[in-house]
Parts: sequence; structure tokens; C-alpha cells
Amino acid sequence: MEGDGEAAIIDVGAVPNGPRQTSAIAPLFALASMFSVQLGAGLSRPVMEALGSLGTTWLRLTVAAVILALISRPRIFAYSRAQWRAAISLGVAMSAMSSCYFMAVERIPLGLATAIDFLGPLGVAAYGMRRLRHLLWPVLAALGVLLLVRNRSGWTVDPTGAVLALGAAIGWACYIVQTKRVGAAFPGLEGLAMSFMVGAVATSPVGIVEASAGLTFGHLAAVAGLAVLVPLLPFALEMTALRRMTTRTFGVLMSAEPGIGALIGLIVLGQYLSLLQWAGIACVTIASIAAVAEKS
Repeated sequence: MEGDGEAAIIDVGAVPNGPRQTSAIAPLFALASMFSVQLGAGLSRPVMEALGSLGTTWLRLTVAAVILALISRPRIFAYSRAQWRAAISLGVAMSAMSSCYFMAVERIPLGLATAIDFLGPLGVAAYGMRRLRHLLWPVLAALGVLLLVRNRSGWTVDPTGAVLALGAAIGWACYIVQTKRVGAAFPGLEGLAMSFMVGAVATSPVGIVEASAGLTFGHLAAVAGLAVLVPLLPFALEMTALRRMTTRTFGVLMSAEPGIGALIGLIVLGQYLSLLQWAGIACVTIASIAAVAEKS
């Protein structure tokens, strides 16, 4: 959600392809990142029931912002207007992506939300493809989403949840594009820390109101742990993986995330999917792998 989970594709766009040899352990880092994102999303359910999805999102972004600020120590008053514009754009995209994703997870199974959310990076990967056959991948992904949410009897999931997951996908696409700009504008992790601060501020008006009613020290500790699972640990794992493999290999590996989300949803939340919905996840995954391979 990577946002959250959502950190999952940060470096696919931010790190250029190059002559990089894949080490044996690099795929394990990538897989660990995906499991961390999806496990964090799955384990968020009890906290979201107590604090609301927006309250949980605000607290998660705030904790992540504080931790990253302590690590990177951003020079808040020394940045240019261009740097601030980049950080604000990424922070807004981050808050929209995270808010929509976790509101979707409240309404539809985790695997389905992740598969629909994955249309964001798929769209970024497919953008700019010129050959007619490249249209096959967006069409296949659209077919996959249709299988996820409908059958002959009508909607198989809450339509509002599906629309929110689509909103998260749009936010994820913007997040990828803006991350490239932030990466170019700031040294180290300073830009990411600033963006998390902006994201925390952007979600605070509703998040504070929603979270304050039921917030306890136990909830705060739980959210702090969840913030490590998503997005801090995935970011570190992905950075490590990308130093040891090409972005093409990384992108193909990350296409397994919808399937991992479905497995986590089944094991952690007891969310069973139909054969058609598993087929839909397979369509989205295949389309993502193909789009990454074509683009690379």
C-alpha cells in the first residue's frame, strides 16, 4: 500500500535502469517488503475499528514523519520554493492514496483493494507505450478488475469500496511521479521526511477528530508499530533490494503484491475469494508484469 504500501513502487520510477547484477538475497528483500505492506494493512483492522480509517492514517503518517525527521533532520527553513512544491505535491498524493486505500480496506477484501490499487503503477508503467499491442495490458487489467467486483448477479463487493480503491490507484500513480521529483530535489531522506510531514498535516483536520474519540496509549503504540510495517520497513527493504537488482526485475517481483494481499487477507482476516476473483487478481498481476517488461 504499499502507503502506505504504497512505498512499494517508489524506487521503480526513481532509480534508473543500469547494469546491475541481481544478488540471491535481493528478491527476498522485495518479497519481505510486500509482506510487510500487506501484513501492516491486514493488522490495521482492529485499530481502524477503534479510531477510524482516517484517524489511523493520520496517526501512521504522523509517526512516520517524526521518525524520518529524527533520522534525516530536514532543514525546513532552508528549502527553495521548488523544493517545497515538490514536497507538498508528494505529501498530498501520499495522504490521498493512504486515506482512500484504508477506507477501501474497511469495505472490501484486502486482496481486491490491493489489486485495484495496483492499477496506479500499472498505468504509470503503461504510459507512453506506442504500439497497438500494448493496449492489451490495460484491457487485461480492466477485465481483471471487472472479475474482482462483478459477476452475473451484480456487484460482488461494496461499490463504494471499489471506487475508493480506484481513488487510491490514482493517488499511487501521482505518488510515483512526484517521488521522482522529490528524489531529484532533495538529498537523502529529507524530501521523504518533508512529504510525510505534509501528508500528516493534510490528513489532520479529519484524522484528529476521528482518532481523538477513542485514542488510548495502547492504540498509539499499535499505530507506531504499524508505521514501522508500513511504510518505514518497506522503504528500507526496497532501497536495499534496488541496490542489488535492476528496476525491471524489481517491478516484475512487485507485481505479485495483489496475490500476497489476497493471501494475507485470507490468513489474517479470514477473507475468502471466489474463483472469479482469484482470476481477476491473476489478470491484474499478468498485466502488471507485461507492462513492466514492455516499458523496461
